[in-house]
Amino acid sequence: MESLIILIPIAVIIIAIAVKVFLWAVDNDQFDDLEGPAHSILFDDDTPAADKNKASVTDQK
Repeated sequence: MESLIILIPIAVIIIAIAVKVFLWAVDNDQFDDLEGPAHSILFDDDTPAADKNKASVTDQK
C-alpha cells in the first residue's frame, strides 16, 4: 500500500509527459501528411546511385 504513494504520482507524471509530447507533435504538423513519405519511395531518382558517386568525386577535385 505504501508503494502506491510513489507509483501513482510517477504514473501521473508519465501520462502528463506523453500528453505534452503528443500535443507538441500535433502543433508542429507531424501528422499532416501520413501518405507522402510512403509514396515517395516509389519514385525513381533522376540519376542512378553509381553516377552520383562519380559526380561527387569529380566535384571535389
